[in-house]
Amino acid sequence: MMAPTIINRRVNREYEILEKYEAGIQLTGSEIKSLRIGKANIGDSYADPRDEELWLINCHISEYTHSSNQKDFSPLRPRKLLLHKKEIRKLSGSVQKKGLSIVVLKIYFNNKGFAKVELGLGRGKKDHDKRAYEKQKDWQREKLRLLRNKD
Repeated sequence: MMAPTIINRRVNREYEILEKYEAGIQLTGSEIKSLRIGKANIGDSYADPRDEELWLINCHISEYTHSSNQKDFSPLRPRKLLLHKKEIRKLSGSVQKKGLSIVVLKIYFNNKGFAKVELGLGRGKKDHDKRAYEKQKDWQREKLRLLRNKD
């Protein structure tokens, strides 16, 4: 059985993604188990560079029900992201100088079984850009519908 991939579906509507990065994430055992059953929400998540480290903020990982250490569990705690120093410096420089955001695109498990976070360096879209995105998405959907009915 494959572990589920948690995807942030809103991010493509809200941001224009310029670059993508893959980062490891520092988790506890019960958080890993919750991720494996798909109990996470990354809708409002972002990465924040602090003191030459990158932290995952607002990622809600629910408590694993069969865990023994339930008293100290915080579902919204900041989690450290694991990237090379060079990548962290590049990302933090882009955030400070260019006003870009580091958004979470998805959380998944790689083929070795490690939890990974796909980050996107993005620029926020204006309202007219969002309308154009919706229009293009509707046209793609309509095109598929027309091709399907043509057969």
